[in-house]
Amino acid sequence: MMKYIRGGPVKEQKMFIELLVLVGVFGLSHSAIQRPDYDDTPKPEFLNPSWMASIPDDQPLSEVTMPGTHNTMALYGGVYAECQTWSLASQLRAGVRFLDVRVRHVKGNLTIHHGVSYQRAHFGHVLEGVAEFLQEFQSETVLMRVKEEFSETYDIYGAVVDYIHRYAHWDLLWHSRLVPTMAEARGKLIILQDFSGPDLGMRYGSLDIADDWKVPTLLHVEEKWQSVYDHLEAAPTGNKGQIFLTYSSGAGVFAYPRAVAQRVNPQLYDYLRAKTHLNQRLGIVCMDFPASPMIQMIIDFQLKEVIKRRLAFDSVPNKLSLKYTFSSLRKKMMKNKAVKI
Repeated sequence: MMKYIRGGPVKEQKMFIELLVLVGVFGLSHSAIQRPDYDDTPKPEFLNPSWMASIPDDQPLSEVTMPGTHNTMALYGGVYAECQTWSLASQLRAGVRFLDVRVRHVKGNLTIHHGVSYQRAHFGHVLEGVAEFLQEFQSETVLMRVKEEFSETYDIYGAVVDYIHRYAHWDLLWHSRLVPTMAEARGKLIILQDFSGPDLGMRYGSLDIADDWKVPTLLHVEEKWQSVYDHLEAAPTGNKGQIFLTYSSGAGVFAYPRAVAQRVNPQLYDYLRAKTHLNQRLGIVCMDFPASPMIQMIIDFQLKEVIKRRLAFDSVPNKLSLKYTFSSLRKKMMKNKAVKI
């Protein structure tokens, strides 16, 4: 076939090259990129480890806008398996607060996988990393989806509990299906349980989720973006008692995660930048290869809402300010009266 194309008309060659670009074959080998919307370098451009400290204690977690990563631990396995390049510690310190963790269950062992690709870690490493982070930054909380992958035991509950006792501690977890306030969530790991068994925390299925991850070729990227756009548009007016979760990630046989992220992330960045003045609740925005400026923009949605609430609170006169106002008026009236006499 290649011989025919090389010897054929220029039009045939051009069509073949365009096809390669569309299916994402070009770029299998690549240089690292660091843009405001996309970053596949080893370290974040800048960090934001304690941004939740400014969120009021009485604010429900369902009204917090936060960044997340899809297949958080998928750093190895080639372009079809890799979804991130930052370590777990770097992601948390960059400001990521939602983790998507996939475990393979074999005889009580929980290794981290993305499909067939082993990620050189086990669930204990994840728990230790989160526990260390929350010990250092007690104003923060971390939400973690836990799902079985590349095994079909449908019985990981016991192993998950065992790993929690061995590599973290029971009180680290938020033990309720209810959405906590920030005061209740600080210092806690909130398991979003995507497996059967007694409650360990909240149920993943209780969230309002958009995860249209199948992107067969790069010709389908716009369909993917439309799904992301529609769910983000629904979030501000959706049920405020329910956490919204929007995945911008996607992949397919002819559209590997990097190629999709390089095309979807810029659209997400432009969308967020156009909305910054609206102070809207967007929920969790979950990405492949996010960049620090993108993470900061998502965090700023939340912090601008906090500032707005504080300004509204400060505009309400309290007893001291009223007392001062009346005293000032009284002094002015006495002064005017003395001048007239």
